[in-house]
Amino acid sequence: MQKPKRILILGPESTGKSTLASALAAYFQEPWVPEVAREYLEKLDRPYAYEDLLQIGKQQMQMEDELAVNAKSYLFCDTDLRVIQVWSQHRYGKVDPWVLEELERRTYDLILLCAPDLPWQADPLREHPDLEMRQQFFEIYQQLTEASGFPWILVSGDTAKRLSTAIQSVRSLKKE
Repeated sequence: MQKPKRILILGPESTGKSTLASALAAYFQEPWVPEVAREYLEKLDRPYAYEDLLQIGKQQMQMEDELAVNAKSYLFCDTDLRVIQVWSQHRYGKVDPWVLEELERRTYDLILLCAPDLPWQADPLREHPDLEMRQQFFEIYQQLTEASGFPWILVSGDTAKRLSTAIQSVRSLKKE
């Protein structure tokens, strides 16, 4: 049995990652891996700490592996450990070695990098509504995406344009 192609949806806060992952999963009738951090942080009765980021990352990767079993052709991943890496470095100035080791081990067939050109959606779990800060985070994600060595495409514009671009990019994977 062939492994499903893993499609990573990556980008800063409020760039439509979850919306895109869900829409792609519906379009291709395949599973998607929701962002674990949201549920984890909603249950937390205190501000998150450095150690929480490792737990979030481990749960994210566990869920990704579990859902990959049910995927036929594709698995759509709403974020990965690069988000843990970026937030950990930004907030605490360090990244747990497990995160870095796991990043080296994990592979994706395509990264859909979401531009910060959608309007900010207020959310108690989001931290940086300032466009300048969102752009700085985007540049970090772009650098990490380029350094990954995986094929990637920039998705931008409104939700419909993003979905169209993403569908076309995912379909092109079959031709490889």
